[in-house]
Amino acid sequence: MKVIKNASQMQRIAFKHLLDGDEIGLVPTMGALHAGHISLIEKSVKNDDVTIVSIFINPVQFGPNEDYLKYPRPIKNDLQICKKNYVDYVFMPTVNDMFPSDHKTFVEVKTLQDIMCGVFRPTHFRGVATVVSKLFNISYADRAYFGMKDFQQLKIIEKMVKDLNFRTKIVPCPIVREKSGLALSSRNSYLSSQEKNFAISISKTLKEASIEFKNKPFNIVNKNALNKLKKIPNSKIDYIEIVNLNDLSPTSKNAKKAALAVAVWVGKTRLIDNIVMTK
Repeated sequence: MKVIKNASQMQRIAFKHLLDGDEIGLVPTMGALHAGHISLIEKSVKNDDVTIVSIFINPVQFGPNEDYLKYPRPIKNDLQICKKNYVDYVFMPTVNDMFPSDHKTFVEVKTLQDIMCGVFRPTHFRGVATVVSKLFNISYADRAYFGMKDFQQLKIIEKMVKDLNFRTKIVPCPIVREKSGLALSSRNSYLSSQEKNFAISISKTLKEASIEFKNKPFNIVNKNALNKLKKIPNSKIDYIEIVNLNDLSPTSKNAKKAALAVAVWVGKTRLIDNIVMTK
C-alpha cells in the first residue's frame, strides 16, 4: 500500500494504471473509517484491479458553525484499516492541493441539492459534488463506491455523473448498521452512551414505517413515523420525507416503491438515515 499526498502524483499513477488496462476502484471518504467504509473497500478490492481510498476532510462541504475542525481524524488507525483490507493507494491530499487560494470553480446539481439536507446545509452538496468530480478526474476511476446512508448524496452524484459524462460508474452499497440498528457514521462518536440509546429509535421507526407502507397510505406512514421520532428525548427533526427513488421528488400516493429519509438531531449530533420501502 502506498500513501500519496499530492494530486498530480496520484493522477500520474492512476493514468499509468489506466494505460496498462487496469480497472480502478475509488472509495471516497473523509476518514474515521468504520465497518461501513470497509464494506465499500471490500467491494472495490473484489471488483477492481486497483483500489484507491481517498481520505480528505473537505472544508467546502462544511457550512459556518459546523463540525469541520472537530471532525474525527484518526489517521493512523485509518491507514491500518486500509492496509489490512488490501487497499493499493491511500490518497491524502492537503486542502491547499485540492482547493488552492485561487480556486474558483464549483459543481452544482440544481434542484437535487436544494431539498432535504440542502435546506439546512445550503452549500453542502456544492462542496460534495465539486470534490467528488475532482477525485474522479484525479483517479480515473472506473467505479466509485458510495454507501446508501446518505441517499441524497448518492442521487446527486449519480446525476452529476450522467449530466457531465463522467466515465466513472457509481456503485451504490447497502447501509451497514450496528447490531442495535443504528446506521454506522463517523459522527456516531459524538454521541454519549445515553444518546446512542435514544438514536436507536431512528432506525426502529424506519423499519416499522416500511412495514406500514405495504398496506397504508404513504401520508399515514409519514405521520406515524414523525410522531415516533418526536418522542426521542433531547432530539430535533430537520426533516422526514417519503421521496421518489430516482429523483427525490415527492412520491405519488400510488407508488409501489419509495424511500423514507430523515435527518434528526440527537443532542448536538445530526444523524441521517433512510430505508427503501416496497408495497
